[in-house]
Amino acid sequence: MAPDLRENRTRGILWMLATMFCFITLDTLVKYLLESYSLVEVTWARFFFATIVGIIACGPRLGQVAVSRHPKQQLLRSVFLMATTGMFNAGIRTVPLATATTIMFLNPVLVTVLAIPLLGEKVGLQRWMGVILGFLGALIVVRPWQEGMGAYGYGVIFLLVAAVFNANYQILTRRVRGDDPLTSLLYTAAAGALVTSLLLPWFWQWPRAFDWLLLVGTGVAGGLGHLFLIRAFRSAPASVVAPFSYSSLVWATIFGFVIFGDWPDLWTWAGAALIIGSGLYIFSRERSA
Repeated sequence: MAPDLRENRTRGILWMLATMFCFITLDTLVKYLLESYSLVEVTWARFFFATIVGIIACGPRLGQVAVSRHPKQQLLRSVFLMATTGMFNAGIRTVPLATATTIMFLNPVLVTVLAIPLLGEKVGLQRWMGVILGFLGALIVVRPWQEGMGAYGYGVIFLLVAAVFNANYQILTRRVRGDDPLTSLLYTAAAGALVTSLLLPWFWQWPRAFDWLLLVGTGVAGGLGHLFLIRAFRSAPASVVAPFSYSSLVWATIFGFVIFGDWPDLWTWAGAALIIGSGLYIFSRERSA
């Protein structure tokens, strides 16, 4: 039976909400596991088991899907995702989940800025206003005027670097749209699994039985999140589903409070409001362009 490719906006929104739940579940598991295991080992599990999820999703089409029309760009895209994942995982060791999620909301702002030199896009005055609003929100969240390295120390630096890497990853995603989405999933997961596997012997600590389940869970949550994201964008236009990515802040706040006892302060909520507002404004300008 051929897949149903008809537009269904409600279905697309529900897939996006499920995507964000999976990604925050992944972040929660990673933050918890990093209390006992190395960054390399936890990141390896995330990519290795996501690769297995991708292979299962491809099924009998694996040989066909594994061939890319843009192999060099897929490999570079994979490098950016590996860098994003490593920096983000390093950041959430010390930064609350909701705050880390808020900083990553800078993605549409950074993509707008980087699209100028990398894609040759023109950005008008109104979209620049959205960019400035987003950066102002980031300053409020980070609070560099506080003593030390701002509100959350070096963890914030890792997260800001992760946001820049993620913006480059998103831009390269635009350039490989000729590939099957599952091809992109396989490349990023397999490349991350390969690189971290080479480093793993120096950082390996044998997990406890329950922790094995959590390590597998990181890959399953990450793999399913990407598969659900594919379905979301196949079901409805990006301009409809993309704003619902901000639902991740709700899950990050709930999980952060229940599991780690973290609750965002007023500064974080204010910065989040500005960053989300700027992102929604940029989405609306792109939609009307």
